[in-house]
This record gives sequence, C-alpha cells and structure tokens, in this order.
Amino acid sequence: MEDVIDAGYHRWLGWWAMSGDVLIRQLEYLVALARERHFGRAAQACHVSQPALSAAIRKLEHELDVTIVQRGQRFNGFTAEGRRVVGWAHRILAERDGLRADLDRMREGLSATLRIGAVPTAIPATPLITARFCSVHPMARVQIEALSSREIARRLADFELDVGVTYLDDESAPSMRTAELYHERYLLMLPAGDPLAALSVVDWAAAARLPLCALTTDMRNRRILDTIMAAAGAQLTPVVETDNVGALYAHVASRELASIVSHAWLHAFGVPDGMVVRPLAEPHPRPSVGLVALHQDPPSIVADALWEAMDGVDIATDLADSLTLLEQGPAGQPTRTTRSSTTSCT
Repeated sequence: MEDVIDAGYHRWLGWWAMSGDVLIRQLEYLVALARERHFGRAAQACHVSQPALSAAIRKLEHELDVTIVQRGQRFNGFTAEGRRVVGWAHRILAERDGLRADLDRMREGLSATLRIGAVPTAIPATPLITARFCSVHPMARVQIEALSSREIARRLADFELDVGVTYLDDESAPSMRTAELYHERYLLMLPAGDPLAALSVVDWAAAARLPLCALTTDMRNRRILDTIMAAAGAQLTPVVETDNVGALYAHVASRELASIVSHAWLHAFGVPDGMVVRPLAEPHPRPSVGLVALHQDPPSIVADALWEAMDGVDIATDLADSLTLLEQGPAGQPTRTTRSSTTSCT
C-alpha cells in the first residue's frame, strides 16, 4: 500500500501542472476534515457548502484510487490509507506555505504568520519572544495558542504549528530541534496573613496542606508538580483546577486561595493585592523550558527566522529580574505589579 500512496503522490506532481489550484483546494478540505472531525464544521471552516467539500474529497479518492474517509451516518475517521494521505497533505501544504514565505522574504522581508503553541505556564514569557521576533521582522504576524505539551508535539508533527514553547524533558520528542530559554523556578503564592508567609523558604509538604488552585492533570506543569510533591511525601489536592493561568490567577486573587506558580508568571502578572510569594525548596534539576520545532528538509523558513531572531536573547535573565519583587519590603509585598503587553509586528 505504501507503493500505492507514493505512486499517487508522484501522480499529483503531474496533475500540478494542469490543475494545481484544484489539488491544493482538495488537500485543504481534507486537512480541515482531519482537524474538525466533522463534515459540516470542516465545510464551514473552508467557507464552502458541505456537498462541495464532500465532492472534492471523493474526487481526490477517485484520483488516488484509494478510500480515504470511513463514511456512515457521520464522519467515522480515516482508513489506514487515508491517514497516510492526510500526512502527505499536511506536508505538501506546509511546503507550499514555506515557498511563499521564502519568496516574500526575498522580495520585501518576511510577512508570514509565525504559529506558536505554548504550554500555559510559558504563555506569560511569550511577549519576550514575540517582541524580539517582531522587531526583526516587522511585517510578520504572530499567532499564539495555549496548548498541552502533548498537543504541541502532535500539531508540530501535523505542520499545524511552526514552533512550540514547552518543557525540554523526557516527554519531548528526541527528533525535535530545541533551544533552551530558561529553567522554571517555583514559588508559593499565598495570602499575606497566612503563617507560612513568615517563612523565607516553604517546603512542599507544608504547601500541599493549603487550599490550592492548580492546573489540570493533562498539563505538563501539573505532572511535574505532582512528581515533586510525591518525592516530598505529599500529594497535591487542589480546591480548584483550571487549564489556563489567567483563570488560576483570577481565583487566587478573588478567593485568596494559594497556588504554586512559575517565576515566569511574576514577570507578566505580578502579585495580586493581599498576596505574597515565597520560594519553595528547589527541586533538582529545575525543569527546562525552551523552543521546539521539527527538523525539516528544507527547514521551515518561519521557524528559522525565529531561531535567528532569538540568537543572543537572554530570557532567563529577564525573568530572573522579576524575582526582585521578593526583595521589596519586609513582607516581600511588591510596590508595583508588572504587566505583560501585547506586541504587534505591524
């Protein structure tokens, strides 16, 4: 069957000269169906009617002489051959986009969209990345999504992202291109009146006994915290769980819950009124956060542009400077709150 798929791919190259626009449209419809898992939503995303999308995919099946979609009363997934075709479709569309970006850069500078997927705990650090990228490529655009580390890996493999900002640990695919940005440091954010606020360093078991707000267990940060807690002989049992940092901060600020936060969050959000932060006993080693991208041949133009823009940028120092908040005042309460800003490349 691999020979059939490869032969089909080479037939596409011949069709390109005669009907390239039609072929690309078919592939775009197929990728939309793989993403949405629903014919109606895929058609809506492509701004066409459902019959038009279905007909285009059937035509692609006829041209390749394989069944791509398992059909019934609704979308039932892809055949084995269909999954292979979807993979090729992602690759071909990504290379088309790369060609356009390369030509644009040669003519008048990079104007493509840099698609970043970041784990929630790294989102507050992304303005430091986008600001540098946009200063070097002012005509480019940036799209950022908060995703789990596993979803980042999947979407990179499917060419739906250009770059990930995630943990560089044993869950990272060994085939990925990586660049370390910083090591994550953990602090306990808690009400200023709590007895633990009088300590210079808080141990993990004591933190576990507080009413906590934490990220959900599908997030890599939570799995890291669970592992550290287990090593300390404790268990993390949050009162509130959420999948994004913004909701976590909102609950901490409004309900005076405690939370274990990354030092990167202080750079973006500071410390809410009435709360303080205290260092937690350091785990060893501290988790590393960095850029990840696929190794491609030819390499991704947009990912390469980010790597070049970030050369020599010291995000670790920028984030460490935010920890001076801990030194302001005898109770560690900051005199100001640092906020993140949205950076536009245009």
